[in-house]
Amino acid sequence: MDSFIAWVGGKKLLRKDIVARFPKEFGRYIEVFGGAGWVLFYKERHANIEVFNDVNSELINLYRCIKFHEGELQKELEFVLNSRELFYDYQRDKGLTDIQRAARFFTVLKFSYGATGKTFGGVKKNVSKAVDHLKEIQKRLSNVVVENKDFESLIKCYDRPDSLFYLDPPYYKTEGYYTADFGEVDHERLASILSKIKGKFVLSYNDCEYIRNLYHNYNISEVKRNHNLVARYSSKEKEYKELIITNF
Repeated sequence: MDSFIAWVGGKKLLRKDIVARFPKEFGRYIEVFGGAGWVLFYKERHANIEVFNDVNSELINLYRCIKFHEGELQKELEFVLNSRELFYDYQRDKGLTDIQRAARFFTVLKFSYGATGKTFGGVKKNVSKAVDHLKEIQKRLSNVVVENKDFESLIKCYDRPDSLFYLDPPYYKTEGYYTADFGEVDHERLASILSKIKGKFVLSYNDCEYIRNLYHNYNISEVKRNHNLVARYSSKEKEYKELIITNF
């Protein structure tokens, strides 16, 4: 199953490589930096207990509205226009219901450039197809616990010997593309908490010396994917190098 949204750093192109590195058996699956959920949606179920988390409260409100109010959200999204004026109006809207907030956040993501939610993309989008997909997403989320926690709090809450954490944090030195603040202190805080867990982890990162040094005690494999913007900008590198890091 595909995700219903694009997201900065989304793992559409690497989900198969990531899931291939999962251990054969685990009792609980926790996505710590959920985003678009490409890895979660890759399989009908990863484990008996599944947890999806993101610190972005607007994103989590969208997931919860799909899970519990999918029909009402579809109605709110009927006849939405791919309009620059509406895009910026929806960014500023306050005092809305959760369903209205979810609909506007979904619209802003769908029409923004690079799925950043910051600037209007001005390109053709098939919104009705994405809205029709929400019913499938609701079914997939029916038994998933949806959380809105800081990563350290979440990991401590769900860490067990049979836990598998998949982590896709903001990449080092690319934090400006994300809405949440995530600096060097947070990268090191993440490495510290992962060094103490009882369970297993699979971690995605950009390939750079800083991350390689931070996780030098773990298993590191290199992967490549096509650059997301290569079709639009011919000057971009055609391949982007990433790391998949595991503690098993």
